[in-house]
Amino acid sequence: MSRLETDAPYPPPGDQATFAAAFQRGRYPVAVYGLGKMGLPLAGVFADVSSDVVGVDVDPSVVAAVEDGRSHVGGEPGLDDLVAETVDRGALRATTDARDAADAASLHVVMVPTPIREDNEPDLSILADVARDVAAGLDPGDAVFVECTVPPRTCEDFLQPLLAAESGVDPDEFGLAFCPERTMSGRAIEDIRGSYPKIVGGVDDESTELARRVYHEINDSGVITVSDATTAESVKVFEGLYRDVNIALANELAQFTSDFGIDVNEAIEAANTQPYCDIHTPGAGVGGHCIPYYPYFVIGQFRREATLLRTAREVNDEMPVFVADRLGSQLGEVGVDVEDATVAVLGLTYRPGVKELRATPALPLAKRLHARGATVLGVDPLLDEAPSFPLELVPQESLYDRDVDGVALVTAHEEFEAIDWDAFEKPLAVVDGRQALDLDDTDHAVYTVGGG
Repeated sequence: MSRLETDAPYPPPGDQATFAAAFQRGRYPVAVYGLGKMGLPLAGVFADVSSDVVGVDVDPSVVAAVEDGRSHVGGEPGLDDLVAETVDRGALRATTDARDAADAASLHVVMVPTPIREDNEPDLSILADVARDVAAGLDPGDAVFVECTVPPRTCEDFLQPLLAAESGVDPDEFGLAFCPERTMSGRAIEDIRGSYPKIVGGVDDESTELARRVYHEINDSGVITVSDATTAESVKVFEGLYRDVNIALANELAQFTSDFGIDVNEAIEAANTQPYCDIHTPGAGVGGHCIPYYPYFVIGQFRREATLLRTAREVNDEMPVFVADRLGSQLGEVGVDVEDATVAVLGLTYRPGVKELRATPALPLAKRLHARGATVLGVDPLLDEAPSFPLELVPQESLYDRDVDGVALVTAHEEFEAIDWDAFEKPLAVVDGRQALDLDDTDHAVYTVGGG
């Protein structure tokens, strides 16, 4: 019996064209574990190419929505139509039964949360649970692709032994590769389909080659194969570490603005015209699901102390405090004490246009201002409520009637461009945390992070 007839993709049979034809016909059923904001777009893209994809999620409401041809993920262009179309033609279905899905699949794609605990230790418990479910249906010739970010050496030291022990399948008889997602909220489908090349690395050459063939079918920018799974894991972590450290450099330089007596942002922009310099932009803090957490996939996980990474985290975590304290100083410029002030925080989500609050710098900023006695208002056009914040969420247009004394811009939503700064009855203390406000011709006391 040929490998195609056994529906076993590992090791990859035939050439790319032969494999692609079988993959597109659904001869290698795919299970995608985790239908969150990145998992559902991934499942949809797979189903757009293959005719046999099942999405797995622990949330029955998510599964019910997908089964009904609906996306539960908002703000992703094209996702509603992609889910509806692939479900309608039977290429995509969903279930809460991970073990049943694993039993039917040949390719297992894992996209589940890998959070950081309160003690800053990586929490791989969800990944481990899914791996056990996969192992319950793992057959010789199957392959597992991990897309969620993990600490280096997770596939080789943790997942491969776990899968082998739980399934009883010899490690040489199934494939395992790390294939990191390289996507952003609001552009997931575009990114999955080829904004950047896909990175893949397996625990052996056959796993790497199989991953290359699979992702070649869904990524138009091509696939970069690296030496092994640990290298691929490191690529993903390094991308986040680079940004965190670079932003920390910019943020630390920004705090020297008064000492230098210059616009640090101007100096950064000029320095970056040299091709070997690429300093990022300082700001009110670093948020999101990735950059604030990836350093802890290295910090404390290995024998060597990650001094630079730890320091960068400290610098970036302190920026909301810096902004709060600068706002206190600006309030003094307009003759108001912080404890008597009403201040507005503009932008509570961590990114403009994205309804996500994970690690948003607006939260520690609001807490700092609240602790100093200020009455804090929050303005965010994407949110209807903000229960975790010590503030009152108010509409943007109500600011003119709230006797506001100060404003701190955290997230530069485009809606804030409509604020009429001349409509306030008195000069305000303003801290622009994103270099996004043009208030040069007003009477407000303005401080720009990095600009003074």
